[in-house]
Amino acid sequence: MTLLLGFGAVNTGNNLLYLLVSALLGFMAVSGLLGKSNLGRPRVQLILPAEIYAGLPAPVRVRLHNDRRRPVFLLQVELLGERATFKVVGGGETAEEELTLHFPNRGRQIIGQARLSSIFPVNFFVRGRTIKLNLPTVVFPAPRPCRPLAPADEHPRPGEALAAGKGQQGEISRIGDYRGGEPLKQIHWKLSARGDQLLVKELAATAALPVLLDLDNLPGHSLEERLSGATFLVNRYLRQNRPVGLRLGRRLIRPATTRSHRLHLLTELGTYGQG
Repeated sequence: MTLLLGFGAVNTGNNLLYLLVSALLGFMAVSGLLGKSNLGRPRVQLILPAEIYAGLPAPVRVRLHNDRRRPVFLLQVELLGERATFKVVGGGETAEEELTLHFPNRGRQIIGQARLSSIFPVNFFVRGRTIKLNLPTVVFPAPRPCRPLAPADEHPRPGEALAAGKGQQGEISRIGDYRGGEPLKQIHWKLSARGDQLLVKELAATAALPVLLDLDNLPGHSLEERLSGATFLVNRYLRQNRPVGLRLGRRLIRPATTRSHRLHLLTELGTYGQG
């Protein structure tokens, strides 16, 4: 009788163990299905800043589009060692997070892929997959403080060019009516005396002298130092609204002041010597 009770206890313990193991396996299976479904096929988009400099932090926006009707939870996008976490993205919605990337070298580069992962529904397993991006970008040289060029090195044109618009210095562009806001020194007294209304001299604003940066003549012990110095000077002079040009060996880029021109100069410096 005692022996039969012992066997019954053992069988009862085994049955409980089997039930427990079965419940755990079932939980793992359900968790796996939910986790795989949660990853789904969301679209990941990177929005890079217009200016990326080697070695400096670059804020990048990560945009995640959930095309499904159901929400997704605890998604994480890993890119170049940095991670952006999306806690909840509703069905059909788009969420955006920001992360900071660092590019150590200048030049043309391609962000090849990102890693999408999630710990949902429980933090027992991390499921993930690779997302191909193949996003090209150009990294500009790191700006290195460089002394401004001496006037003799800037290659200015003789005289000052006339800019569009009015100013308080420069040559007379036309004679106009006095409107009450012009300085007294701009009133044309001789012509005003001939009529019943005050007339003023409208002067053309003088444009700043253009600057031509010659990469070979800039200070620096290496090509990279000269490129970094040129990057610093391009940004400095254009902030002063001075037209800047660039000489790269036999190539000449004529001076201008627009934002697109500045990005063009920085791109030329970033890709110089890389074919």
